[in-house]
Amino acid sequence: MNRVLLGVVGVIFSTAVVAQSNRIDLVRGDAPELAHFGLYDIGVNTLEMIARDRVDVVDTQHGSDNVIYDRSLTVELWYPADLNGQTPGVTYEAITRNPEIVAQLQGRAVRGAEPDRSNGPYPLVIISHGHPGNRFLMSHTAESLASKGYNVASIDHTDSTYESEQHFPSTLYNRPLDQRFVLATLAGLADTDGPMSGMIDADNTGIVGYSMGGYGLVNNLGGAYNPEMVDSFLAPPNGLLAEHTESNPEFRNNLDPRIKAGVAVGPWGMNNGLWRPEGLAGITVPTFYIAGSADTVSGYANGTRAIFEGAVNSDRYLLTFKNAGHNAAAPIPVPAEVQSSEGQIGSGHYTDPVWDNVRMNNIMDHFVTAYFDYHLKGDTTKLDYFDLVPDGAEAVYSVRNGQETEDHTYWRGFSAGGAVGLTMEHLASGQ
Repeated sequence: MNRVLLGVVGVIFSTAVVAQSNRIDLVRGDAPELAHFGLYDIGVNTLEMIARDRVDVVDTQHGSDNVIYDRSLTVELWYPADLNGQTPGVTYEAITRNPEIVAQLQGRAVRGAEPDRSNGPYPLVIISHGHPGNRFLMSHTAESLASKGYNVASIDHTDSTYESEQHFPSTLYNRPLDQRFVLATLAGLADTDGPMSGMIDADNTGIVGYSMGGYGLVNNLGGAYNPEMVDSFLAPPNGLLAEHTESNPEFRNNLDPRIKAGVAVGPWGMNNGLWRPEGLAGITVPTFYIAGSADTVSGYANGTRAIFEGAVNSDRYLLTFKNAGHNAAAPIPVPAEVQSSEGQIGSGHYTDPVWDNVRMNNIMDHFVTAYFDYHLKGDTTKLDYFDLVPDGAEAVYSVRNGQETEDHTYWRGFSAGGAVGLTMEHLASGQ
């Protein structure tokens, strides 16, 4: 075989490896029950939204008038679909943590598919990535939920994506606003005669926020920021952050009551002074927190756990991945294009030194499904998936002839050994 032919074979082989390696819809054989895809086929579309008359944090100078602009946001929207004989399958072109590399992610949605209105309208879930990130970082959760009867809108947060300027003060100011704006925009689409009419139940909205997405989410759940942060060295100019703090008498009036539940994954900010007990006490919306016990970015004892413990006026759960870091549960597996690149620049953004990504994704999607099914769809049976022995390593798996014995206390939906390394805690409102 000559060198030219060898080169062609090599290109074909490497392309095939990438296509097979970048699946975002993988469900391991040991995945918990609700990680498996639902009965709906999935459609997907890309939407461009413009938030009018927003303060341009990047171009506003301290002490000068605020610059006003129209803020553009790209949103990926997944939904239950009628494929009309189309074969499931889509390729998402996703810029990676190394912006020079574009990954070809493989999913099971169909772009532009006809919405399935047979059981609509469906609840809305908004996904908000970290800093930096993009709308495909938690696409595993997006496709999983859409297959179970949800509209899922994942945001590219301008100034906070891999390829954008990554302007942190802009992220601090805009993150809560972006989440509420996307909710309001999609609620407006539901009331039109357009393609999403009859599809979106925005009155039952949940938000999944990872890292800086969790920072914005906690604020939108009622956790006003510490006023002392308004003039910190990280803060946006001209005291803009005051809009989201306890000192703003209109703060609670600005919140959107259509947000009925939140999932905060490694939310950033507590370990950097963004909340005080008074602010956390303002959270009243039910919240499911997910964290790694070795998170050195958002912190654990002084970070996610401290928010969980301080949100005393809300019903809340905390799922902990023992010894996992900041990348616990949320990010898709590292794209093959990044992993095979010289130096693997950016690969650590997706991986955890202890846990397998797909396993963490499956566990997250299992619990997120149960949580939103209960809070957004009213399926009370799904609370059983949270009634657990707190430490999975201490639960007893006892099944004989396919039937659970009286000694069986294992986490519902998990196979033998599947809950080792996990803890689940619950605090009711008032605790």
